[in-house]
Amino acid sequence: MNRLELVEKIALKHDLSKAEAARILATVMEEIIATVKKNDPLTLVGFGTFKLQERPARMGRNPATGQTVEIPAGRVPKFVPGSAFKQAVNKPCCCKCEK
Repeated sequence: MNRLELVEKIALKHDLSKAEAARILATVMEEIIATVKKNDPLTLVGFGTFKLQERPARMGRNPATGQTVEIPAGRVPKFVPGSAFKQAVNKPCCCKCEK
């Protein structure tokens, strides 16, 4: 599923226009990014937690040349699924799922 398909499902499920659903989704995504960027975790109980993870500098290898290179330290977003989310995706599906 992509963003447009998600917008269509939200619009249909909540009797909204696609434009309204797209604005709501954009706002949710913007707030998640803004919160995590400030190094504050954002927890949606039953769904999961979005947080920032620090990555230390490390040595890597350039796959094209084989030369050793230093990969600088950085910050990366991380999502930790909640227990209800994990349980939901591990339940047998009630419909025909494509694999």
